[in-house]
Amino acid sequence: QVQLVESGGGLVQAGGSLRLSCAVSGSIFNLNAMGWYRQAPGKQRELVASITSGGTTHYADSVKGRFTISRDNYNLYLQMDSLKSEDTAVYYCNVRTIVSAYWGQGTQVTVSS
Repeated sequence: QVQLVESGGGLVQAGGSLRLSCAVSGSIFNLNAMGWYRQAPGKQRELVASITSGGTTHYADSVKGRFTISRDNYNLYLQMDSLKSEDTAVYYCNVRTIVSAYWGQGTQVTVSS
């Protein structure tokens, strides 16, 4: 059974940094991509950044140049710098294979202005 556990969220002032981690346990077969999504109150969940099994990264325009996604085997990270109040959201880790998608429980990131 695949489980994803996020950590590293918290309260930070605007301009500060946080590093999110996602620990993946269980067997992953035919990995397609891993990614970070976020959902702010009253808004739809959106893709923040993703990284394919081959290492290709993709970022939402709103975080380009400020966030960096990386992975170490099946552990996923998101380095968030120059945080803004609009980055406040629950951040979710996602693992996508050819046949399945898995989600973590989310970690709250709050940026105070």
